[in-house]
Amino acid sequence: MRFAPDTRTGRALGAVLLPLLGVLVLLVSAASPAQAAGYRYWSFWRGGDGGAWAYQRQGPAIAVPPDGAVDGWRFAVSPDGGQEAAKPRTATRFDEVCAATPAQDGHKRVAVVLDFGTAEDGGASNAQPPGQRTACASVAPRATSAEVLAAVAPPLRYDSNGLLCAIAGYPKAGCGDQVDAAGGSAEAAKTAEPAGHGSGPDLGLVAGGALVAVLAGGAVWQARRRHS
Repeated sequence: MRFAPDTRTGRALGAVLLPLLGVLVLLVSAASPAQAAGYRYWSFWRGGDGGAWAYQRQGPAIAVPPDGAVDGWRFAVSPDGGQEAAKPRTATRFDEVCAATPAQDGHKRVAVVLDFGTAEDGGASNAQPPGQRTACASVAPRATSAEVLAAVAPPLRYDSNGLLCAIAGYPKAGCGDQVDAAGGSAEAAKTAEPAGHGSGPDLGLVAGGALVAVLAGGAVWQARRRHS
């Protein structure tokens, strides 16, 4: 025996479920956190042939540049690491930077490119950034990139985890701060959130979903009751 679909039941369910679906969508939208635009930090690069920049995955305290290398640094709001980070805006060759620095026995020369970024990159808490600059470091053969940087761009500032926060004293404040899509500090937004928000399922969303499920079940029961 074949059963014809009950159009009255379908219409009754649709009349109840469609508005409830809209409510659930609004709850999900309200519960979704604002996405971060990136982080405000110094990214570390190595100059290559033709002035191309390659992102350095080793930290400056570990990386040991060879004689004739070019270390590049850029302060900007960027994603958390990788080639998507903002590169230095100047493509510079070693011989251009170190032409006036003679070679010495027992030393290596490393060119350094510093790009302090834009005022927008620095944010409201930092002054106008210095202009881009280059320097040539003459250091011991096993000197790390951190030692190279300390030789030509003091003072450096690090946080308690060893993250490089400032080069040549810039920026004066902050260290790897998360930045929201509007360009402000995401840390400030976090402190304004209710306690527990973001650490687990949103209770409002869970309650809303449960309410939708209960009302939908009631709509099915009512439709079946009218049909019988």
